[in-house]
Amino acid sequence: MKFIWPQMLWLLLVLPLLVALYAWMLRRKRRASLPYAHLAMVRAALQGGPAWRRHLPPVLFLLALGLLVFAVSRPTAVVSVPTQHESIILAIDVSGSMRATDVKPSRLAAAQEAAKAFVREQPRSVRIGVVSFAASAAIVQYPTQNREDVLNAIDRFQVQRGSAVGSAIIVSLATLFPDAGIDISELTEGGGPRRQFWGARVPKKEPWKPVPPGSYGGGAIILVTDGERTAGVEVDKAAKMAAERGVRVYSIGIGSPKGEVISFEGWSMRVKLDEEALKKVANTTQGQYFAASSPGDLKQVYKALTSRLTLERKEIEVGALAAAAAALLAVLAAGLSLYWFNRIL
Repeated sequence: MKFIWPQMLWLLLVLPLLVALYAWMLRRKRRASLPYAHLAMVRAALQGGPAWRRHLPPVLFLLALGLLVFAVSRPTAVVSVPTQHESIILAIDVSGSMRATDVKPSRLAAAQEAAKAFVREQPRSVRIGVVSFAASAAIVQYPTQNREDVLNAIDRFQVQRGSAVGSAIIVSLATLFPDAGIDISELTEGGGPRRQFWGARVPKKEPWKPVPPGSYGGGAIILVTDGERTAGVEVDKAAKMAAERGVRVYSIGIGSPKGEVISFEGWSMRVKLDEEALKKVANTTQGQYFAASSPGDLKQVYKALTSRLTLERKEIEVGALAAAAAALLAVLAAGLSLYWFNRIL
Protein backbone atom coordinates (compact mmCIF):
# COMPACT_ATOMS: atom_id res chain seq x y z
CA MET A 1 0.00 0.00 0.00
CA LYS A 2 1.18 3.52 -0.84
CA PHE A 3 0.02 7.02 0.09
CA ILE A 4 -0.38 9.96 -2.27
CA TRP A 5 -0.32 12.44 0.65
CA PRO A 6 1.76 10.59 3.29
CA GLN A 7 2.47 13.82 5.15
CA MET A 8 -1.14 13.80 6.38
CA LEU A 9 -0.36 10.73 8.50
CA TRP A 10 1.32 13.06 10.98
CA LEU A 11 -2.21 13.96 12.11
CA LEU A 12 -2.37 10.54 13.76
CA LEU A 13 -0.22 12.05 16.54
CA VAL A 14 -3.35 13.94 17.64
CA LEU A 15 -5.00 10.67 18.71
CA PRO A 16 -2.73 10.05 21.74
CA LEU A 17 -3.42 13.64 22.82
CA LEU A 18 -7.17 12.97 22.62
CA VAL A 19 -6.74 9.77 24.66
CA ALA A 20 -4.83 11.76 27.30
CA LEU A 21 -7.57 14.42 27.28
CA TYR A 22 -10.23 11.75 27.77
CA ALA A 23 -8.33 10.24 30.72
CA TRP A 24 -7.91 13.69 32.28
CA MET A 25 -11.64 14.41 31.97
CA LEU A 26 -12.48 11.09 33.67
CA ARG A 27 -10.09 11.87 36.53
CA ARG A 28 -11.54 15.38 36.88
CA LYS A 29 -15.05 13.93 36.99
CA ARG A 30 -14.10 11.59 39.79
CA ARG A 31 -12.57 14.44 41.83
CA ALA A 32 -15.63 16.60 41.30
CA SER A 33 -17.84 13.82 42.64
CA LEU A 34 -16.00 13.47 46.00
CA PRO A 35 -18.22 16.06 47.90
CA TYR A 36 -21.13 13.61 47.65
CA ALA A 37 -21.98 12.32 51.08
CA HIS A 38 -22.86 8.79 50.22
CA LEU A 39 -20.24 6.66 48.43
CA ALA A 40 -22.91 4.43 46.90
CA MET A 41 -24.48 7.47 45.24
CA VAL A 42 -21.12 8.46 43.81
CA ARG A 43 -20.51 4.99 42.40
CA ALA A 44 -23.97 4.86 40.85
CA ALA A 45 -23.60 8.32 39.33
CA LEU A 46 -20.21 7.52 37.85
CA GLN A 47 -21.06 4.09 36.46
CA GLY A 48 -24.57 4.48 35.11
CA GLY A 49 -24.36 0.83 33.93
CA PRO A 50 -21.50 -1.55 33.02
CA ALA A 51 -18.10 0.18 32.94
CA TRP A 52 -17.40 -0.76 29.28
CA ARG A 53 -20.44 1.24 28.15
CA ARG A 54 -18.83 4.48 29.31
CA HIS A 55 -15.70 3.85 27.24
CA LEU A 56 -17.04 2.19 24.08
CA PRO A 57 -18.50 5.30 22.33
CA PRO A 58 -15.29 7.37 22.81
CA VAL A 59 -13.17 4.45 21.61
CA LEU A 60 -15.31 4.09 18.48
CA PHE A 61 -15.08 7.83 17.89
CA LEU A 62 -11.26 7.76 18.17
CA LEU A 63 -11.13 4.86 15.71
CA ALA A 64 -13.31 6.89 13.35
CA LEU A 65 -10.88 9.82 13.59
CA GLY A 66 -7.94 7.50 12.85
CA LEU A 67 -9.66 6.08 9.77
CA LEU A 68 -10.52 9.59 8.63
CA VAL A 69 -6.86 10.65 8.82
CA PHE A 70 -5.96 7.45 6.95
CA ALA A 71 -8.47 8.38 4.21
CA VAL A 72 -7.19 11.96 3.97
CA SER A 73 -3.68 10.63 3.25
CA ARG A 74 -5.13 9.09 0.04
CA PRO A 75 -3.96 5.47 0.34
CA THR A 76 -3.61 3.37 -2.81
CA ALA A 77 -3.47 -0.40 -3.17
CA VAL A 78 -2.88 -2.82 -6.03
CA VAL A 79 -5.99 -4.94 -6.45
CA SER A 80 -7.41 -7.30 -9.05
CA VAL A 81 -10.34 -5.77 -10.90
CA PRO A 82 -12.48 -7.21 -13.70
CA THR A 83 -11.49 -6.03 -17.16
CA GLN A 84 -12.73 -6.79 -20.63
CA HIS A 85 -10.49 -6.24 -23.62
CA GLU A 86 -12.41 -5.45 -26.78
CA SER A 87 -9.69 -6.83 -29.07
CA ILE A 88 -6.83 -9.30 -28.73
CA ILE A 89 -4.17 -9.64 -31.42
CA LEU A 90 -2.39 -12.99 -31.73
CA ALA A 91 1.00 -12.38 -33.38
CA ILE A 92 2.52 -15.76 -34.19
CA ASP A 93 5.97 -16.48 -35.61
CA VAL A 94 6.00 -18.57 -38.81
CA SER A 95 9.74 -18.27 -39.49
CA GLY A 96 11.94 -21.25 -40.34
CA SER A 97 13.12 -21.57 -36.73
CA MET A 98 9.56 -22.51 -35.73
CA ARG A 99 10.14 -25.84 -37.50
CA ALA A 100 12.36 -26.92 -34.60
CA THR A 101 11.10 -29.98 -32.76
CA ASP A 102 12.33 -29.18 -29.25
CA VAL A 103 8.61 -28.58 -28.64
CA LYS A 104 6.72 -31.57 -30.04
CA PRO A 105 5.64 -32.09 -32.76
CA SER A 106 7.20 -28.73 -33.73
CA ARG A 107 7.25 -25.23 -32.31
CA LEU A 108 4.77 -23.97 -34.91
CA ALA A 109 2.37 -26.91 -34.66
CA ALA A 110 2.31 -26.69 -30.86
CA ALA A 111 1.78 -22.92 -31.06
CA GLN A 112 -1.13 -23.39 -33.47
CA GLU A 113 -2.92 -25.96 -31.31
CA ALA A 114 -2.49 -23.93 -28.11
CA ALA A 115 -3.60 -20.73 -29.85
CA LYS A 116 -6.76 -22.40 -31.15
CA ALA A 117 -7.59 -23.68 -27.67
CA PHE A 118 -7.10 -20.15 -26.34
CA VAL A 119 -9.41 -18.70 -29.00
CA ARG A 120 -12.18 -21.16 -28.12
CA GLU A 121 -12.06 -20.14 -24.45
CA GLN A 122 -12.43 -16.41 -25.01
CA PRO A 123 -15.78 -14.67 -24.40
CA ARG A 124 -17.82 -14.21 -27.55
CA SER A 125 -17.74 -10.44 -27.07
CA VAL A 126 -13.95 -10.31 -27.54
CA ARG A 127 -12.71 -9.66 -31.06
CA ILE A 128 -9.61 -11.62 -32.01
CA GLY A 129 -7.20 -10.77 -34.82
CA VAL A 130 -4.27 -12.77 -36.14
CA VAL A 131 -0.89 -11.51 -37.38
CA SER A 132 1.70 -13.89 -38.83
CA PHE A 133 5.30 -12.88 -39.34
CA ALA A 134 8.50 -14.14 -40.89
CA ALA A 135 10.71 -11.75 -42.91
CA SER A 136 7.70 -9.42 -42.88
CA ALA A 137 4.49 -9.22 -40.90
CA ALA A 138 0.95 -9.46 -42.25
CA ILE A 139 -2.58 -9.41 -40.94
CA VAL A 140 -4.11 -12.75 -41.82
CA GLN A 141 -7.33 -12.06 -39.94
CA TYR A 142 -8.72 -8.69 -38.88
CA PRO A 143 -10.25 -8.61 -35.37
CA THR A 144 -13.56 -10.45 -35.44
CA GLN A 145 -15.98 -12.23 -33.14
CA ASN A 146 -16.28 -15.07 -35.64
CA ARG A 147 -14.22 -17.84 -34.06
CA GLU A 148 -14.24 -20.06 -37.15
CA ASP A 149 -12.55 -17.34 -39.21
CA VAL A 150 -9.85 -16.99 -36.57
CA LEU A 151 -9.27 -20.74 -36.32
CA ASN A 152 -9.06 -21.07 -40.11
CA ALA A 153 -6.52 -18.25 -40.26
CA ILE A 154 -4.33 -20.03 -37.71
CA ASP A 155 -4.58 -23.29 -39.68
CA ARG A 156 -3.32 -21.59 -42.85
CA PHE A 157 0.13 -20.75 -41.46
CA GLN A 158 3.09 -21.69 -43.65
CA VAL A 159 6.75 -21.57 -42.69
CA GLN A 160 8.80 -18.80 -44.35
CA ARG A 161 12.25 -17.24 -44.08
CA GLY A 162 13.23 -14.50 -41.64
CA SER A 163 11.84 -13.34 -38.31
CA ALA A 164 10.54 -9.76 -38.04
CA VAL A 165 9.50 -9.74 -34.38
CA GLY A 166 9.45 -5.94 -34.13
CA SER A 167 7.40 -5.60 -37.32
CA ALA A 168 4.83 -8.00 -35.87
CA ILE A 169 4.34 -5.70 -32.88
CA ILE A 170 3.98 -2.65 -35.15
CA VAL A 171 1.44 -4.38 -37.41
CA SER A 172 -0.51 -5.49 -34.32
CA LEU A 173 -0.58 -1.87 -33.11
CA ALA A 174 -1.80 -0.72 -36.53
CA THR A 175 -4.58 -3.30 -36.26
CA LEU A 176 -5.63 -2.13 -32.80
CA PHE A 177 -5.47 1.54 -33.86
CA PRO A 178 -6.55 1.62 -37.52
CA ASP A 179 -7.03 5.41 -37.44
CA ALA A 180 -3.71 6.25 -35.78
CA GLY A 181 -1.81 6.63 -39.06
CA ILE A 182 0.93 4.14 -38.19
CA ASP A 183 3.06 3.98 -41.34
CA ILE A 184 4.58 0.50 -41.50
CA SER A 185 6.61 1.19 -44.63
CA GLU A 186 8.41 4.13 -43.01
CA LEU A 187 9.18 2.19 -39.83
CA THR A 188 10.39 -0.98 -41.49
CA GLU A 189 14.02 -1.26 -42.44
CA GLY A 190 14.34 -1.21 -46.20
CA GLY A 191 10.91 0.31 -46.79
CA GLY A 192 8.65 -1.63 -49.09
CA PRO A 193 5.01 -1.32 -50.07
CA ARG A 194 2.59 -0.93 -47.22
CA ARG A 195 0.31 -3.66 -48.50
CA GLN A 196 3.14 -6.10 -47.83
CA PHE A 197 2.32 -5.72 -44.16
CA TRP A 198 -1.32 -4.94 -43.69
CA GLY A 199 -3.21 -4.79 -46.94
CA ALA A 200 -4.50 -1.85 -48.94
CA ARG A 201 -6.34 -0.21 -46.07
CA VAL A 202 -5.01 3.34 -45.59
CA PRO A 203 -5.90 4.89 -42.23
CA LYS A 204 -6.65 8.52 -41.70
CA LYS A 205 -4.12 10.23 -39.48
CA GLU A 206 -5.12 11.56 -36.11
CA PRO A 207 -2.84 13.25 -33.59
CA TRP A 208 -1.99 11.26 -30.48
CA LYS A 209 -0.08 11.78 -27.29
CA PRO A 210 1.95 9.16 -25.40
CA VAL A 211 0.10 7.55 -22.49
CA PRO A 212 1.41 5.60 -19.47
CA PRO A 213 2.55 2.05 -20.32
CA GLY A 214 -0.15 -0.55 -19.77
CA SER A 215 -2.95 2.03 -19.48
CA TYR A 216 -4.86 1.01 -22.61
CA GLY A 217 -7.69 -1.32 -21.65
CA GLY A 218 -9.27 -1.79 -25.06
CA GLY A 219 -6.86 -4.40 -26.36
CA ALA A 220 -3.68 -6.41 -25.90
CA ILE A 221 -1.07 -8.22 -28.00
CA ILE A 222 -0.02 -11.83 -27.49
CA LEU A 223 3.35 -12.42 -29.16
CA VAL A 224 4.32 -16.07 -29.77
CA THR A 225 7.86 -16.51 -31.04
CA ASP A 226 11.31 -17.91 -30.34
CA GLY A 227 12.44 -14.28 -30.11
CA GLU A 228 15.34 -14.33 -32.58
CA ARG A 229 14.86 -11.27 -34.80
CA THR A 230 16.56 -11.35 -38.21
CA ALA A 231 14.58 -8.71 -40.13
CA GLY A 232 12.22 -5.77 -39.83
CA VAL A 233 11.84 -3.16 -37.11
CA GLU A 234 14.10 -3.24 -34.07
CA VAL A 235 12.30 -5.04 -31.25
CA ASP A 236 13.13 -2.33 -28.69
CA LYS A 237 11.73 0.37 -30.96
CA ALA A 238 8.50 -1.57 -31.50
CA ALA A 239 8.13 -2.25 -27.78
CA LYS A 240 8.54 1.45 -27.04
CA MET A 241 5.79 2.31 -29.53
CA ALA A 242 3.46 -0.19 -27.84
CA ALA A 243 4.32 1.23 -24.42
CA GLU A 244 3.64 4.81 -25.56
CA ARG A 245 0.18 3.71 -26.68
CA GLY A 246 -0.48 1.93 -23.41
CA VAL A 247 -0.75 -1.50 -25.03
CA ARG A 248 0.50 -4.47 -23.05
CA VAL A 249 2.44 -7.14 -24.94
CA TYR A 250 2.31 -10.61 -23.43
CA SER A 251 5.27 -12.47 -24.93
CA ILE A 252 5.44 -16.25 -25.08
CA GLY A 253 8.87 -17.73 -25.71
CA ILE A 254 8.45 -21.11 -27.38
CA GLY A 255 11.40 -23.49 -27.46
CA SER A 256 14.46 -23.96 -25.28
CA PRO A 257 17.40 -21.60 -24.68
CA LYS A 258 19.72 -24.37 -25.86
CA GLY A 259 17.70 -24.83 -29.09
CA GLU A 260 18.53 -27.37 -31.76
CA VAL A 261 20.03 -27.59 -35.24
CA ILE A 262 17.54 -27.58 -38.13
CA SER A 263 17.84 -27.67 -41.91
CA PHE A 264 15.78 -25.24 -43.94
CA GLU A 265 16.00 -24.65 -47.70
CA GLY A 266 19.53 -26.05 -47.86
CA TRP A 267 20.78 -24.22 -44.75
CA SER A 268 21.67 -25.71 -41.38
CA MET A 269 21.43 -23.52 -38.31
CA ARG A 270 21.02 -23.70 -34.56
CA VAL A 271 17.83 -21.95 -33.44
CA LYS A 272 17.71 -20.77 -29.83
CA LEU A 273 15.09 -19.10 -27.71
CA ASP A 274 15.98 -15.43 -27.14
CA GLU A 275 14.36 -15.00 -23.73
CA GLU A 276 16.07 -11.71 -22.91
CA ALA A 277 14.49 -9.92 -25.87
CA LEU A 278 11.02 -11.20 -25.04
CA LYS A 279 11.35 -10.36 -21.35
CA LYS A 280 12.39 -6.83 -22.29
CA VAL A 281 9.33 -6.42 -24.52
CA ALA A 282 7.04 -7.55 -21.70
CA ASN A 283 8.72 -5.30 -19.12
CA THR A 284 8.68 -2.25 -21.40
CA THR A 285 4.95 -2.58 -22.08
CA GLN A 286 3.93 -3.64 -18.55
CA GLY A 287 2.94 -7.04 -19.92
CA GLN A 288 4.31 -10.42 -18.87
CA TYR A 289 6.71 -13.00 -20.25
CA PHE A 290 5.88 -16.71 -20.34
CA ALA A 291 8.28 -19.54 -21.18
CA ALA A 292 6.90 -22.60 -22.99
CA SER A 293 9.21 -25.53 -23.63
CA SER A 294 6.48 -28.14 -24.16
CA PRO A 295 2.89 -28.37 -25.49
CA GLY A 296 1.70 -28.70 -21.89
CA ASP A 297 3.52 -25.50 -20.96
CA LEU A 298 1.82 -23.69 -23.83
CA LYS A 299 -1.63 -24.76 -22.68
CA GLN A 300 -0.91 -23.61 -19.14
CA VAL A 301 0.40 -20.30 -20.46
CA TYR A 302 -2.77 -19.64 -22.41
CA LYS A 303 -4.90 -20.55 -19.39
CA ALA A 304 -2.92 -18.06 -17.32
CA LEU A 305 -3.37 -15.46 -20.04
CA THR A 306 -7.12 -16.02 -20.09
CA SER A 307 -7.38 -15.19 -16.40
CA ARG A 308 -4.88 -12.35 -16.75
CA LEU A 309 -6.92 -10.73 -19.53
CA THR A 310 -10.17 -10.95 -17.55
CA LEU A 311 -8.68 -9.87 -14.20
CA GLU A 312 -6.21 -7.01 -14.23
CA ARG A 313 -4.18 -5.75 -11.30
CA LYS A 314 -4.46 -1.98 -10.95
CA GLU A 315 -3.38 0.58 -8.40
CA ILE A 316 -6.48 2.38 -7.14
CA GLU A 317 -7.27 4.73 -4.27
CA VAL A 318 -8.97 3.07 -1.31
CA GLY A 319 -9.44 6.19 0.80
CA ALA A 320 -13.18 6.22 0.07
CA LEU A 321 -13.55 2.87 1.84
CA ALA A 322 -11.70 4.18 4.89
CA ALA A 323 -13.84 7.34 4.92
CA ALA A 324 -17.03 5.27 4.73
CA ALA A 325 -15.84 3.09 7.63
CA ALA A 326 -14.99 6.22 9.63
CA ALA A 327 -18.46 7.66 9.06
CA LEU A 328 -20.07 4.37 10.11
CA LEU A 329 -18.04 4.22 13.34
CA ALA A 330 -18.82 7.86 14.16
CA VAL A 331 -22.56 7.31 13.69
CA LEU A 332 -22.39 4.13 15.76
CA ALA A 333 -20.53 5.93 18.57
CA ALA A 334 -23.08 8.76 18.64
CA GLY A 335 -26.00 6.36 18.50
CA LEU A 336 -24.77 4.19 21.38
CA SER A 337 -24.04 7.26 23.49
CA LEU A 338 -27.56 8.61 22.92
CA TYR A 339 -29.14 5.23 23.62
CA TRP A 340 -27.24 4.57 26.85
CA PHE A 341 -26.64 8.08 28.29
CA ASN A 342 -29.05 10.38 26.40
CA ARG A 343 -26.13 12.45 25.15
CA ILE A 344 -23.59 12.42 22.33
CA LEU A 345 -20.27 11.20 23.79
